[in-house]
Amino acid sequence: MVLGRKFIAVVAMMTAVLSAEGAAASVEIHRSAPARTTAAPAAGVLAAQAPVTAPPAVTSAAASAKNDQDGDPECLSVKGAEVCVGPDGSDRPGIWVEDTARGHGHAAVEYFLNGYLGTKYVIHNLGRAGEIRGTHQIGKVVTFRAAIYSGDRLIKVGRWKTVRNVTEHPVKRDTRVTPATARARAKVCTSARGASVCFGERKTFIFACDTSADKFQARAEYFVGGDPTARFEIHQLAGENTCGKAEHGNLAISMYRASLFNEDRLVSTQLYRYN
Repeated sequence: MVLGRKFIAVVAMMTAVLSAEGAAASVEIHRSAPARTTAAPAAGVLAAQAPVTAPPAVTSAAASAKNDQDGDPECLSVKGAEVCVGPDGSDRPGIWVEDTARGHGHAAVEYFLNGYLGTKYVIHNLGRAGEIRGTHQIGKVVTFRAAIYSGDRLIKVGRWKTVRNVTEHPVKRDTRVTPATARARAKVCTSARGASVCFGERKTFIFACDTSADKFQARAEYFVGGDPTARFEIHQLAGENTCGKAEHGNLAISMYRASLFNEDRLVSTQLYRYN
């Protein structure tokens, strides 16, 4: 009986020692093993663990920074023209139009800024096939499309597209600018029947103003920086005593005229004047 009790005690001691060594070995393995990534919990589990909150609002500066990093312009095309709106960090910042085919017409881009449909802008690329023309001065929101013109006649257009927050310093829209205000702010003004064009040369801006109560639309037609291969236009569509504005940074207006149109039909104009 005594021997049996001693044997049982020895077995119990050996079992305890082995259990302790096994636990120590297990701890050592867990310490030395590399951490393993676990699969992401299911959406239902996350919802149960924490309250759902709305994502923080993305500011225009943050969106611009993201676009700068991405560096990919948004582009549209029709046969003969490709137009792009690119972020500051892209290879085509601002808005651009490329002539992609030889033909009788020329490529153009038509666009609206900041969601306002009272002023339409057009850049005509009068260079050869493969040439690119455009401007860096765009708004926070740009709605644009590709077009083909023959002279002043629109012969082909593509679909409209809107992009947002692509530039770090967007052009702001001047509100409630009247022809009288434009004349007071400008260095040079000229007019045709029902339309006036005014501009200043410090951080160059140009206004196209509708000065008559009729169905016709005022239009500024002009060139900048002495380049005869890119014609810029401002179509003022909002009616009497309204003005549309464009900016051109350090590029001076080199040739300009005021015109009046009935949609695409010229009603009155003047000869181009040199600045």
